[in-house]
Amino acid sequence: MNKMTVRDANFAGKRVLVRVDFNVPLENGVITDDTRIRAAVPTLKYILEQKPKALILMSHLGRPKAKGDADTSLAPVAPALAAHLGVAVAFADDCVGEVADNAVAALPDGGVLLLENTRYYKGEEKNDAELAAQMAKHGDIFVNDAFGTAHRAHASNVGVSAHLTAVAGLLMEKEIDYLATTIESPKAPFVAILGGAKVSDKIKVIEALLGKVDKLLIGGGMANTFFAAHGIEMGDSLVEKEAVETAKSLIASGGDKLMLPIDAVVADAFDNAANKKTIAISAGVEAGWRVLDIGADTVKAYGDVLKNAKTVIWNGPMGVFEMPNFAEGTFAIAQLLADITANGATTVIGGGDSAAAAEQSGLADKITHISTGGGASLEMLEGKELPGVTAIKDK
Repeated sequence: MNKMTVRDANFAGKRVLVRVDFNVPLENGVITDDTRIRAAVPTLKYILEQKPKALILMSHLGRPKAKGDADTSLAPVAPALAAHLGVAVAFADDCVGEVADNAVAALPDGGVLLLENTRYYKGEEKNDAELAAQMAKHGDIFVNDAFGTAHRAHASNVGVSAHLTAVAGLLMEKEIDYLATTIESPKAPFVAILGGAKVSDKIKVIEALLGKVDKLLIGGGMANTFFAAHGIEMGDSLVEKEAVETAKSLIASGGDKLMLPIDAVVADAFDNAANKKTIAISAGVEAGWRVLDIGADTVKAYGDVLKNAKTVIWNGPMGVFEMPNFAEGTFAIAQLLADITANGATTVIGGGDSAAAAEQSGLADKITHISTGGGASLEMLEGKELPGVTAIKDK
């Protein structure tokens, strides 16, 4: 990676402004998954060890309807972060202006401050220059460790870099190394697994990967559109009719690299308690039934491919894993990846739902790398330049 990182900077005695990704799920003000908080801790501890004057953190959370939206306040994150860091974390009710300025000024030497949601300001997502300038006032140097927003040119991750030297945090460095380097120079055999609901969301990723992988395994709702392209009846399954022609084109260009499920678990309703059965896809799906997971024969076929793989990238679940009765296929793929990781393969999960599925399966710690950024991961897999990465100073 030809970008400056925290290892190239001196933080002693400086106010260090860090863009973190604390976009965590909340229910009634309680954090239900602290993965993103834990992911930021190594960078923050690294900076604190260098005795900075202050550590000021900013992040977005959700999509606030208005400034002060209680459901999207970062306030619950401060105590959770303090527990992981082992130091006090102050909280400011704003990210710019008098409240934020006073909170920064009140910090003791080496103090840590979390600013309120950057998206309370409309200028955040517009990369407003004045808002970025106000944010930049808080620091002497800028660290971007928010890979989850690296594909967006916002004030808090791109705009501030016009005012402060920007370096990558350890998480950002790790994400770039695993995603970009894995794509550029993978050990063969190289296998990609793509799932999720829609083909249209991943057309460019499929096109980019087909030229690089030895096999591309398809699952999830997007597989239904490929089946429809083969002329197979799909019953009440989710099919993107407008993407069928695109699927035909991908099938033609993919040849034997592109693998589709051979069986599926179907249900008579979109409900965990629905009646279910396993069918051979070639027989089609009868009216009133829909595909909600891959079947055991598909897991075996995909396992035969994966057992010899040296590099695997996975983005998107194999079924509706949020429902326990339709999670078996997705969890089985996670187990296959854990098994080959133990045997020396490099396995990378590209954020989003597949990352959540790996966590739910209890196998997350057995995967080489799980990305914290869904959209950013996809765009990196497409080969796009990410604005948040571009804004970091070159070595």
